[in-house]
Amino acid sequence: MALGVKSRLILSRLAQALPALAGIVVVTFILTRALPGDPAAYFAGPAADARSIAQIREQLGLDRPLPVQFLSYVTDLLQGDLGRSISTGQPVAEALMQRLPASLELTLFALLLSALIAIPLGVAAARRPDSWVDQACRLLVTAGVSLPTFFTGLLLVYVFYFILGWAPPPLGRLDLIYLSPPQVTGFFTIDALLDRDFATFRAALAQLVLPAMTLALFTLAPIARMTRASMIQALGSEFIRTARASGLSERRIVYTYAFRNAMLPVVTTLGMVFSFMLGANVLVEKVFAWPGIGSFAVEALVVSDYAAVQGFVLAMAVLFVLLNLLIDVVYTLADPRVGMEG
Repeated sequence: MALGVKSRLILSRLAQALPALAGIVVVTFILTRALPGDPAAYFAGPAADARSIAQIREQLGLDRPLPVQFLSYVTDLLQGDLGRSISTGQPVAEALMQRLPASLELTLFALLLSALIAIPLGVAAARRPDSWVDQACRLLVTAGVSLPTFFTGLLLVYVFYFILGWAPPPLGRLDLIYLSPPQVTGFFTIDALLDRDFATFRAALAQLVLPAMTLALFTLAPIARMTRASMIQALGSEFIRTARASGLSERRIVYTYAFRNAMLPVVTTLGMVFSFMLGANVLVEKVFAWPGIGSFAVEALVVSDYAAVQGFVLAMAVLFVLLNLLIDVVYTLADPRVGMEG
């Protein structure tokens, strides 16, 4: 019975996401058409005359009324066709699939790094409110969220590459002297380990550290703050006072009872931060020449590449919906009360 309730809850969450996806398709289509610039003029080149540009607009279907263009776009979308990029001539779905692993590897590594710093920091601050640990936590998260990511990235490059010489040049996922490992997952670090190529693994990890640090510093604040708030609430609960009265050790009380009950809001925050990082790492990818979907979207915006921009936004929306669905699944599995309330 409980399994059926949870299954219905998950299906209900998925059904609620479909209207949002439909709205995103409509809004994205309209906004891309409002972008400045003419993709046909870019495709034709600077020496093209008005007649040549008009012919290209006709070939691209841009001379048709907007409702007809939208109907054609939705029809192709239902068939899994995101269109073809006018700037590269490559199918948008193929380009996104090639670039998505780079963005996912960077984002997941940055999220892991951020969580490894922010969660222990939030727990320590919650155990000693208004102490020097708490003040240091506030200072760090305030600095991290206040500094623009491009400034943090450039500063890290200047210090660790130009001055200290510890980091490799910020020129993408691998230094020029290394070859990409055989693709299995698309993550260079994992694929290099699977290929037992430890030199390439170290090179890929070295390229990953600075951009991941840049993203991690920016996302410390929400994770640390949520961990601190959840832990303070959990440590002030009645069951914690009962555990202390029972003579349990402070370590067991904090990490076995309080931390376990405080983790659900933190998991939600991690999911939200991940989805935000995946769409907001555009500047980081530009600073470090990282060939991800963020830089792909910027290049498409510059030339008013409708299909590429629409494909990027739709891919981000689908990932966001799937991530929220995954968080709901984790909630229903971790806390039976969620299924009962649903």
